[in-house]
Amino acid sequence: MEPADFEALPDEDKHRMSTMIDQLQVRDSLKMYNSLVERCFGHCVESFRRKTLDKQEETCVRRCAEKYLKHSMRVSMRFAELNQGSPTPD
Repeated sequence: MEPADFEALPDEDKHRMSTMIDQLQVRDSLKMYNSLVERCFGHCVESFRRKTLDKQEETCVRRCAEKYLKHSMRVSMRFAELNQGSPTPD
């Protein structure tokens, strides 16, 4: 849908579409967060001897999360670049 097409919609439909987009963005954010937690926890935490992470586990989780987020941002940026450069179907 072109931006001009969105503006031509009745206010009720605009609101409904905006709500759906917001819900999709929240869902995608939660998916990414859950994936990050699962991946980094599984990679970095080796035992459950104590309630808190030890220094090595904490450092590993932090580095893992940073890499994961940088990778996700880079993929998103690349996707946006490709999306802008591709012709829209008629």
